[in-house]
Amino acid sequence: HIPSLSIILLTHATSSHLAAFAHCCKNFPLFTQIPIYATTPVISLGRTLLQDIYSSTPLASTIIPTTALAESSYASGSVSGDTPLKLLLQPPTPEEIASYFSLIHPLKYSQPHEPLPSAFSPPLNGLKITAYNAGHTLGGTIWHIQHGMESIVYAVDWNQVRENVLGGAAWLDGSGGGAEVIEQLRKPTALVCSSKGAERNPLSGGRKKRDDLLLDMIRTTVSRGGTVLIPTDTSARVLEIAYILEHAWRKEHTSGDVDSPFRNTKLYLASRNVGATMRYARSMLEWMDESIVRELEADDNATASNRQHKRTDSRQTIGRETQSNGNFGGPFDFQFLRLLERRSQVQKITSSKGPQVILASDASLEWGFSREILYHIGADASNLVILTEGYGYGSEVDDEYSTASQTLWGWYQERRDGVALESGVDGQNLEQVYSGGRELLFRDAERVDLAGKELLSYQQYLATRRRLQNTMPMNNGAHLETTGDAIDDASSTSSSSSEASDPERQGKALNTSAAVAHMNRNKTGLNKEILGVNVLLRQPGVYDYDVRGKKGREQMFPFVSKRRRADDFGELIRPEEYLRAEERDEVDGQDMRDGGTGKQTKLGQKRKWGESDLQSESAPKGSAMANKKRQLGSEFKVMEGTRNGEIKVNGHHETENDDLSEGSDSDSENTAGGPSKVTFSQRYLETNLRIAYVDFSGLHDQRSLFMLIPLIQPRKLILIGGNIAATTTLAAECRQKAITSPGQLAEEAEENVFTPANGQTVNASVDTNAWMLKLSPNLVRRLKWQSVRGLGVVTLTGNLAAMAVQEQEVSENNGKKRPKLLKADSEDHPSTDEKVVNDHQELAPVLDVLPANMAAATRSMAQPLHVGDLRLADLRKILQATGHNAEFRGEGTLLIDGLVAVRKSATGKIEIESGGFGLSDFPTQTYEGSFYAVKRKIYDGLAVIAGG
Repeated sequence: HIPSLSIILLTHATSSHLAAFAHCCKNFPLFTQIPIYATTPVISLGRTLLQDIYSSTPLASTIIPTTALAESSYASGSVSGDTPLKLLLQPPTPEEIASYFSLIHPLKYSQPHEPLPSAFSPPLNGLKITAYNAGHTLGGTIWHIQHGMESIVYAVDWNQVRENVLGGAAWLDGSGGGAEVIEQLRKPTALVCSSKGAERNPLSGGRKKRDDLLLDMIRTTVSRGGTVLIPTDTSARVLEIAYILEHAWRKEHTSGDVDSPFRNTKLYLASRNVGATMRYARSMLEWMDESIVRELEADDNATASNRQHKRTDSRQTIGRETQSNGNFGGPFDFQFLRLLERRSQVQKITSSKGPQVILASDASLEWGFSREILYHIGADASNLVILTEGYGYGSEVDDEYSTASQTLWGWYQERRDGVALESGVDGQNLEQVYSGGRELLFRDAERVDLAGKELLSYQQYLATRRRLQNTMPMNNGAHLETTGDAIDDASSTSSSSSEASDPERQGKALNTSAAVAHMNRNKTGLNKEILGVNVLLRQPGVYDYDVRGKKGREQMFPFVSKRRRADDFGELIRPEEYLRAEERDEVDGQDMRDGGTGKQTKLGQKRKWGESDLQSESAPKGSAMANKKRQLGSEFKVMEGTRNGEIKVNGHHETENDDLSEGSDSDSENTAGGPSKVTFSQRYLETNLRIAYVDFSGLHDQRSLFMLIPLIQPRKLILIGGNIAATTTLAAECRQKAITSPGQLAEEAEENVFTPANGQTVNASVDTNAWMLKLSPNLVRRLKWQSVRGLGVVTLTGNLAAMAVQEQEVSENNGKKRPKLLKADSEDHPSTDEKVVNDHQELAPVLDVLPANMAAATRSMAQPLHVGDLRLADLRKILQATGHNAEFRGEGTLLIDGLVAVRKSATGKIEIESGGFGLSDFPTQTYEGSFYAVKRKIYDGLAVIAGG
């Protein structure tokens, strides 16, 4: 499908939306040539997410399918036995992941953009994309795609409810009470919406009730000395939970309540890249809710006031006084939440005693630190795990193996061993389900190096893919194998000579066409007959070329003019050289925006010994590979929110050299440098901890779906992303109420609601025919535009005729072309050459000014048009301001002066009814009848466009 893709849009920085991005970039040669668009937070947080996934579990590397191994040469005879091989593709390195995300084009909200298509896809013909806030994650997007008459809204995983960190989705217009959808997202051709949460009712009490429920669950557990585990994601919903807990700890420490259980409870956030995630979050506060910006401004004002009233050279004293006054810094300047990025630190806190609250990735409990923490605390009945998502909303549960989160969610819903009822602060009962000593299965994956026949099978698979890639069209130098895929010289039979010494042995192919295609991609492998005089440039060590008997440019030395780095306006400026430190995409101190990944090995190109990733241990001391572990260990020491080297935790100061910051740096995952496979082992845990649930998924619920879909009024509704039960329920409700486009019959509503399965194609276009026509310059000059709510509207009457379009150059200086309209019958007797040219010219419909004899006849037939969308609430305010008594009676009916009723139908039609009394019987302050006054005000609110 890659050659058919024009652009790629990334929606959320979550694993369900983004986890396969690096895999596609590394293993599909043409994928990186497709333009990719996303918001800045999705780019930054998605980078940390994928780096966390690939460094935490070997399953992030794709297992090669058995069918693909069987298709390779000799694969069936390479490995004996019935056990299928689970060979792994090489995972991308953190540097490669950063380089992939640097290819993404950042966009802002409400910014229309006309993307450029990929080089191998057809033109987009004016397609526009616009990003709107989805509310589910930071930078999450509702995409609006406009192409001609087609308008598609892609809204998957959105949240209309405003939260602490994130604002609600940008469906409703803020002006006029926010009762209708904004113009850009209203009445689309197709609405692609997720069906998650269609069976879930909202929590009564809203956001505050949810936050209090979480804090009460934690308070009841830590008061008896237990540990609370909150599994969450790496870079999306973790910001909301971390913000709530940090500010709750701040409030308890400034309240003066010495008996609060939070004072003696330690708070941790464990994830491998959590430091980078929080650093990015602090630099993107403008993407968050307005309350976050106001909190940051209040903190800056308080800090400036303290420094003005008490001048001192001790920054530590200022910091302590600021904290004593209740000001702990910015929203994400954590003073109580400790960030853990190493396994040794997690092992220390799990082996320590005392109450503690741990946020850990990932929410699935299949990888990351949350899995190990659950294994260590699961046997203690005083501990608690709080699930933040309903793990039945997504795909169906696998019968063969259920993840730990799915198993715990099933136990929570089953409630076989009883429920513990705890009392909250406001007296509400808190439900915590007993696990009852049941066994919880953990399936561990381990990466193992290949050897023997398995290694041979892997090499044959790479060779088969390499041959297929060599014959692929439009593969401009894309490489299949990177340095990590190759085998060292001890296991490889290839020679170690350089590529320039033996050009004939490179790129062997099966046929002549494949050989030519391969040589075109690998310039060094071309011979003199194909290169011609360019052999002086393409092949090193060649300085002579025989020009005797040659013609044209074969007689001249090839000259390649370097591209000028300046134009008529001066030297070109590279914006990446002027980025701030927090805006750079740095990995190991190198800026990945400017080719920081270094030179990669191309297909057929041999490497030197020092370039292999397998020899990273023998790298020089000053190399990035040698400094990687040292940098990882020092990154944690730069704790955010510290002042003068001190860290304040739970009311007392700790230095950077405390026992938690110390530890071995050799606790990284088992990552093999070369070809490898994955092996699985199982272990069981007798669980006695309690299970609780607080919904922090940040997704739409049943009420939001049923309220907004009728307001959006899509012509076609496509439901995806949910399980079968939720999708079926929402589709049946939409078909029953016909809540797609108003005015549709029940049969049409049945046909316009789709629930496609994975891989199924849906025709989302409307049943209309659209034609493109050109307006003549004379007609354009006569148009009189009128503005209606920011849109230009005009009526026109013209003469439609077919004319030939010929493109010719205006001048050689600018090189631009301008279309020139020529009538096909401009000459009665064209010459022979002109007749041949006109036969091949393309005819295009052109709308021109009416001739004088037709203008008078059509002027009397043209009727004026009233354009606009009248809102009864606005009409009510206008009539009340002019002295009329206007009030709503029923849904969609406005009663004025007890005489005139104004109704607005679902299709937008306005109906005015009057009682028929005389004008003198019911006088008003405006000395005119109510019927004519209402009619005049309605006309004033619409734009009257003349038909002539």
